[in-house]
Amino acid sequence: MTVKQPIVLKDLPNDLDLNRLPQHIAVIMDGNGRWAKRRGLPRIMGHQRGVDTLKDLLRCCRDWGISALTAYAFSTENWGRPLEEVDFLMTLFERVLRRELQEMMAENVRIRFVGDLDRLSPSLQEEICRSMEDTENNTGVQFTVATNYGGRQEIVQSCRAIAQQVQQGLLKLDDINEGLFENFLYTKGIPDPDLLIRTSGEMRISNFLLWQLAYAEIYVTQTLWPDFDRHTLHDALLNYQQRERRFGKVGKA
Repeated sequence: MTVKQPIVLKDLPNDLDLNRLPQHIAVIMDGNGRWAKRRGLPRIMGHQRGVDTLKDLLRCCRDWGISALTAYAFSTENWGRPLEEVDFLMTLFERVLRRELQEMMAENVRIRFVGDLDRLSPSLQEEICRSMEDTENNTGVQFTVATNYGGRQEIVQSCRAIAQQVQQGLLKLDDINEGLFENFLYTKGIPDPDLLIRTSGEMRISNFLLWQLAYAEIYVTQTLWPDFDRHTLHDALLNYQQRERRFGKVGKA
């Protein structure tokens, strides 16, 4: 008996409105460990499979005309995981960057890392810098990877930087507004996400992009991250296009 392979949705599905697609999608990639456990595999195998899922999602954004993707790869709280798993993730990040950079260049992807990168190993920091420098002038999908990232941490460091400039006389209190504050965030220059997708059914944002998600639509799926595919994204986008984006204003009658 042959196993029927799922149909890969390369082109934008006909039931999606091209003019109402989110331009920036953020993803909380949850469920790698559970996916592996259900199959009797080590947790690290779920992370390896999750990398493939992320690669295809990035290509899907390119194919369907979505201009930016931000992935929550490693939070400031993830250091509390078992040391073996943390070490594997750091090695995986470095290996994937080294292996995939040439392909990212060929696909015109622009890579950016956000978070407190100073805590990462020197070799990983070197790969991160190289990937950002090499892809800086690419004009395809803006791919942002949140690594050692925490939303509260980001806001606190922004406040400190602004306070320091006020103390030095470079800024006045009256200069501080939302636009200025955004210039001190890790995500400076990146538009806010329109849609946040979280896998594995968890109903929280877990300290991710606390400032930037102020008006994002949130979609939660029970699908574990390694099983997330273009069909799951299609469902998320259909749901997104059924919503009315009001940004605090009165909706249509």
